[in-house]
Amino acid sequence: MKASSESKSFLKNAEKVGFDKDHRKTINFNISKYDTAVEAGQKKLFRNIELARIRAGYLKYKVISELDKYLIEFEDNFSKNGGQIIWASDANEAIKEIITIARKHDVKSAVKSKSMITEEIELNSSLEKIGIETVETDLGEFIVQQAGQKPYHIVTPAMHMSKEDVAELYNKKFKTNTDLSPEELTKYTRELLKDKFRSADLGISGANFLIADTGSIALTENEGNGMLSMSFPKVHIAIVGIEKIIPGIEDLDLFWPLLATHGTGQIMTVYNSIISGPKKASEKDGPEFMYLILLDNGRTNLLEKERQRQALSCIRCGACLNACPVYKNIGGHTYNTTYGGPIGAVIEPYLKDFKTYKHLSFASSLCGKCTTVCPVKIPLHELLLVNRNYASKNGFLGFSEQQGVKLATKGLKSRKMMNGVNGKTKKMLSKLFLSKQWGSKRALPDIAKKSFNQLWKENEEKN
Repeated sequence: MKASSESKSFLKNAEKVGFDKDHRKTINFNISKYDTAVEAGQKKLFRNIELARIRAGYLKYKVISELDKYLIEFEDNFSKNGGQIIWASDANEAIKEIITIARKHDVKSAVKSKSMITEEIELNSSLEKIGIETVETDLGEFIVQQAGQKPYHIVTPAMHMSKEDVAELYNKKFKTNTDLSPEELTKYTRELLKDKFRSADLGISGANFLIADTGSIALTENEGNGMLSMSFPKVHIAIVGIEKIIPGIEDLDLFWPLLATHGTGQIMTVYNSIISGPKKASEKDGPEFMYLILLDNGRTNLLEKERQRQALSCIRCGACLNACPVYKNIGGHTYNTTYGGPIGAVIEPYLKDFKTYKHLSFASSLCGKCTTVCPVKIPLHELLLVNRNYASKNGFLGFSEQQGVKLATKGLKSRKMMNGVNGKTKKMLSKLFLSKQWGSKRALPDIAKKSFNQLWKENEEKN
């Protein structure tokens, strides 16, 4: 079996980006700022953060295990609030329903708050094809949209860009001065977006959580653009994955702080909204129509897996990306998927096509750092191994990979073979079989002349 084009592209881009010193300097600088803020935020808020993580993980996994029950409860309550729910099995169905709504309400322009699931279904390009101007209103999303790029990070879309990069981009797009400060760039963007909010016919958002007992969506953000996207246009469409359910509104006092502290180090995000449907007759603000698209798009593929389904507990905080030594070197765009880093490596093969994207689960050092920082206790490094095992057992590995696994398994399970081959021969074999996979720009590690087992025995004999 030949490696997929995605796998070849991944390896090529990983080598290019991984040895780009300027890129690594930028991403490591930006991630280090988040690491410092996250550590400080967690110490301020949580007396026992491990207990909070255990409780959150339990609640999310409970919901995932009883997803049908909670979705029915949510649908019933949301409909009572005046909202309209649309179920979509995949991206094509979701796009079709959104276009139908847009045409029904004669939509000419749309404003959109930050939403990874709309990136997942590539909504912007679909709306633009039918003549609907779609503007990202989150600052980071706006920047990458102007650059013609995909978001680089779940929480920080433009993490890979320095302030000088953004100033240069704005100069090319809007003819602004190249020496504008971050504050000046932000102010310019704010002024530009004001008219977009006022004139938009449609507001589009995702949701951080679906609240079952009230039939509401919970949205958290830092810039106020989410609130404006929902309140100015007469039509609001929220697109949410079916896994985003939490049992009740009281659970937000756990999940909102966990999301904020693990995502950005804030005790609470600046704007936290609970939306229960379109505006009522007695209300002045809000949309006249609210539609909620509940999207599957491969999530039930994960749900049917006994071990991997735990990954559906993810609250998209981005902590595992910031912690991952692989992500810190190759960045978000190398993955060529909506969700990068450890969580992306676990879930994307099921959301897309396992055979094509199985390589992502092998792009890990298995150091376990992702697991230790996860706010809902997803054992990510274990699930990466589960995916690798699944790929091997289902014949998704190439011939050389399969043979390598067999030989390594046979050798590593045999103490006689481990001790019977000297260090010089081991070095020759590793060079013969591993040098290509190891990469052209990395030196193979030195192999000791004697194994630890041999050294131990010699030491025992001496004593």
